Amino acid sequence: MARRARKSATNSASIAAKRYQAYRQLEHPFAPQALWSEDRVEAVHASALRVLKELGIRTLLPEAREIFRKAGARVDEDSMFVWLDKDMVQAAIDAAPKSYRMRAPNPAREQQIKLGTMMFQCGAGCPNSMDRVRGRVSGSRESWVDSVKLQQHFDALHLIGPSVEPQDEPIAVRHYAQSWDQLTLTDKPFFVWSRGTGQVQDCFEMIQMAHGLDSDAWEDGFWATTIVNTNSPRQLDRPMGQGIIDFARAKQLTIVTPFCLNGAMAPVSVAGAITLQHAEALFGLTLAQLTRPGAPIMYGNFSSNVHMKSGAPAFGTPEHMAGTLASGQLARKIGIPWRGAAGSASNMGDGQGVGENALGLLAAVNANTTLTVHSAGCLEGGLSFGFEKFIQDMELVQTIADLAAHPAPAQDDDIAFHAIADVQPGGHFFATQHTMERYDSAHYPPLVADLSNYENWSEAGARSSDEKATAKWQEILRDFTPPPGTAERGERIAAFIERRKAEGGSHPMD
Repeated sequence: MARRARKSATNSASIAAKRYQAYRQLEHPFAPQALWSEDRVEAVHASALRVLKELGIRTLLPEAREIFRKAGARVDEDSMFVWLDKDMVQAAIDAAPKSYRMRAPNPAREQQIKLGTMMFQCGAGCPNSMDRVRGRVSGSRESWVDSVKLQQHFDALHLIGPSVEPQDEPIAVRHYAQSWDQLTLTDKPFFVWSRGTGQVQDCFEMIQMAHGLDSDAWEDGFWATTIVNTNSPRQLDRPMGQGIIDFARAKQLTIVTPFCLNGAMAPVSVAGAITLQHAEALFGLTLAQLTRPGAPIMYGNFSSNVHMKSGAPAFGTPEHMAGTLASGQLARKIGIPWRGAAGSASNMGDGQGVGENALGLLAAVNANTTLTVHSAGCLEGGLSFGFEKFIQDMELVQTIADLAAHPAPAQDDDIAFHAIADVQPGGHFFATQHTMERYDSAHYPPLVADLSNYENWSEAGARSSDEKATAKWQEILRDFTPPPGTAERGERIAAFIERRKAEGGSHPMD
């Protein structure tokens, strides 16, 4: 009996693993939903162009202002403002690629990105981490490494995200640690912080060295991605402007993401916030295309409201969901793949936290978001990465991924007339031939959700989902094995890292 039970558990685990691998390349199974009529979408787009032409964007990086000036934009050096006319913006939209190849160390994880592609990334840029074992602590190398291993484990996360900031690594050498950990623990696409040309070039060199890429292979699709946040309202700071330029020149992916919180850094109305977001995103897109026409670019949305009594960001709200739907309409209008976000404002991985994230994911799916960031692990509006929250959120992400990867077919055998005929009124379908042929692969296997009845749940320890999540992330880390090729990649970059660290590394904006 015990042997049979172990065999059954092994078979179930194998079937689940195979099912999860089907999540690597996904497309939205349903048509996108709209918030506004087409004339209102056009009105927002026209108003954003008016913002760029009449109000302008303060641009703190001299090199960015010079690029705009040479292209014919109006630039005022004293105020550092740049104004764009609609023809320049439209030319940039036309030049931006509408589809591009995402490269990965493991070719099975590569993807052609376009409108309709569905990808997920975990919570990003958190200065703290939180779990039931270590509590809430400042982000460390240990928590960063643990999060990278968890990201590698789940196939429904399509590229590595900057989950936890390892603040125990000095800022001038932190990018070496983060690059080493990505290259030696994962086979997924790579994330690079935009913190000055020196750090970006270091990271690009390590990627090329680790994978043995010549210049042609490096520019055949993109190998690295970054997120550039504008300083809403209407400002592009030095490191973010430099990031757009550095990534465009190298033909790597920039995700231009205004951070427009309604009532704080943007108008309190959804339409006003999205108008500002659209203007700022178009400004970054234009800078990228002026730097290098055809550079891969992603339109970014990270718009939600704030709690007007405290100023704290909110997620999973009607305003958050509406902003996501509206952003999808604007991205489709310009034809550019786009980034949305889920997330949570909760201070712990409780019902509020998981519920907020679920509603953010729902909006992203309904809006046909190309890449949904903060899909798993986000707490406190991005101030903490929660390990139990990550696992619980991955249950949601995998449920959505399963719907896309395994859409319910309706062939004659699936319609199951003969199975219906086999069972008399009042009977059950557990033992029908139709069920026996499919029982172990017909349904999504839960990650931590407990589907047993109350009595069995009580006898098994009456564990809550966050308690089960603790055991799950600990199990994943305990059993983690780096994918093939990672040791060799580490050997290729080890000497470079040691030399650069001995030289003092690279300070931000070097």
